[in-house]
Amino acid sequence: MSYQRPKGTNDILPGESEKWQFIEETARTLFSRYQYQEIRTPLFEHYEVISRSVGDTTDIVSKEMYDFYDKGNRHITLRPEGTAPIVRSYVEHKLFGPEHTNPYKVFYIGPMFRYERPQKGRLRQFHQIGVEAFGSNNPATDVETMIMALEFFKQLGIKQFHLVINTLGDQKTRKNYRQALVDYFFAYESQLSEDSKRRLQENPLRILDSKDKADQKLVADAPSILDYLSPEAFQHFTQVTTMLDALEISYEIEPTMVRGLDYYTHTIFEIMSDNPQLGAQSTLCAGGRYDQLVEELGGPDTPGFGFAMGIERLLLVLENEAVELPDLHSLDAYVVNIGANTNVEALKVTQAIRDAGFSADRDVMGRKAKAQFKSADKKGARLVFTLGEDELEAGMINVKAMASGKEKRVPLEAIYSDFAQIFEEMS
Repeated sequence: MSYQRPKGTNDILPGESEKWQFIEETARTLFSRYQYQEIRTPLFEHYEVISRSVGDTTDIVSKEMYDFYDKGNRHITLRPEGTAPIVRSYVEHKLFGPEHTNPYKVFYIGPMFRYERPQKGRLRQFHQIGVEAFGSNNPATDVETMIMALEFFKQLGIKQFHLVINTLGDQKTRKNYRQALVDYFFAYESQLSEDSKRRLQENPLRILDSKDKADQKLVADAPSILDYLSPEAFQHFTQVTTMLDALEISYEIEPTMVRGLDYYTHTIFEIMSDNPQLGAQSTLCAGGRYDQLVEELGGPDTPGFGFAMGIERLLLVLENEAVELPDLHSLDAYVVNIGANTNVEALKVTQAIRDAGFSADRDVMGRKAKAQFKSADKKGARLVFTLGEDELEAGMINVKAMASGKEKRVPLEAIYSDFAQIFEEMS
């Protein structure tokens, strides 16, 4: 019997995993500059943590969760997104306490799980990079977090993208806007999709996020939330746009954007790819403010702001934009060894190079010299050391710089005592 990976999952093989490492390392370095620290939460959570946070009426909870009852009859779900588990951790460990810095800023990198139809850039086990900042209701937090996301894409070498923003206002705004949507869509109820008919009763804002073509035509003429903002919500959003303007960050406002999660308030945003090949996969990053979520999960009244992006989607964009990523797996030295008697010394030489802080590899397959040189060339070795039985007897080793073709013979002892100097001379 031949086994294959589960549907909607991928094996990330060497050659591909280096791209993932580059993306992750770029995120870690940039987020650290903004004083974010890494947090790691369990891959599974209690079902209620997700359903209470994300919202019972969302597609994630109603259709896509991998949930089950464990042997202790606990209702468990594989995490479908990163924010709710982090809020649960923030409350559980009392990270809002006076001994912790405010705002409390964390980032995460890891797998998420949703049962949906697999397609390119959208899998059942997918991977996200995200950040969360707790404790600040200052619009400056909204703006600097969005700028950090934009900077991340620039650092990866992605060029075709733009920022889209909206506001979902505060509770007063949502109440007034909800009624306006109910009044509007009720007149067209017979034309709505079955999902949107249900949402009209449960959560009419979800209709704005419908992918149904008929629904989208109705959404185009729906009331705009910008006309229903409370004075406080209007002031917050005005400060966000004023700050973006002051920093000369270009953006567009999209009043029908609502995001797929119920916990958002005030500012929400998406960074969209301008690459026409991506089609429905054009959202690179999304997030916003969630000022009630900590309280919803049992913590004190604490504002929050964050975003998330999918690594698989990023890789798709990098491929479509033909971005060349740096090689993080470069090989400094390859040791060619000829003859059975050189096996031990070749091992010593290779280890000495590694101990000096350089990357090194050698032949362990007993191949002929020509095949070994071919292997060194394929691996992109900067220097190739050749150790035959004659060299071993003389206590010497040949070294060749592959880029320049420069060659010389050096004492074996020099490898052991000061490899860095040899590397510098030959590179």
